[in-house]
Amino acid sequence: MLVARERLERLDSATVGDFLFLSYDRRLHARQRACLEGGEHIALMLPRGTVLRDGDVLRCEGGRLVRVRAAPECISRIASSNPLHLARAAYHLGNRHVPTELGKGFVAYLHDHVLDDMVQRLGLEVTVATAPFDPEPGAYGHTEPSPPSSHPSPVEHSHPLDHSVEHPHPLEHSSDRDSSQPPA
Repeated sequence: MLVARERLERLDSATVGDFLFLSYDRRLHARQRACLEGGEHIALMLPRGTVLRDGDVLRCEGGRLVRVRAAPECISRIASSNPLHLARAAYHLGNRHVPTELGKGFVAYLHDHVLDDMVQRLGLEVTVATAPFDPEPGAYGHTEPSPPSSHPSPVEHSHPLDHSVEHPHPLEHSSDRDSSQPPA
């Protein structure tokens, strides 16, 4: 069985002969068994926390290279020529921690009828399609966004910040208030 232990920077497609099609959910798992496009089995033994993106290249034992591709999935796609409408939809999807693919004139996410209804209530039309899905990696992601493609893509989310840190609150620093009294 082929074993991949390393993800490389994106390489010219001429150097890669094998393709591994994985759904978004499967690209989140660094350790798994899968099948290449030709049916050959591969074991992914990547460092824990590795998230694969469409176009990533894996180096297998023996030096063989395999390109990761986003497998077609059922997605919902919002298209609009009005950037404010798309920004509003992206805001509401992001507020719900939904992995979201952003592109020129569209926002896409894994199909969900509840989210479709929310977007339609914002006055936007939703199209359901089967297409590759490659969301934004997120502001704290460790990979660069995929190069622009002809298909819509999503977003991972993480909480790398320590939320236990207390932040100063400027309204509590009033000098004319008796500090022994609670604020009004």
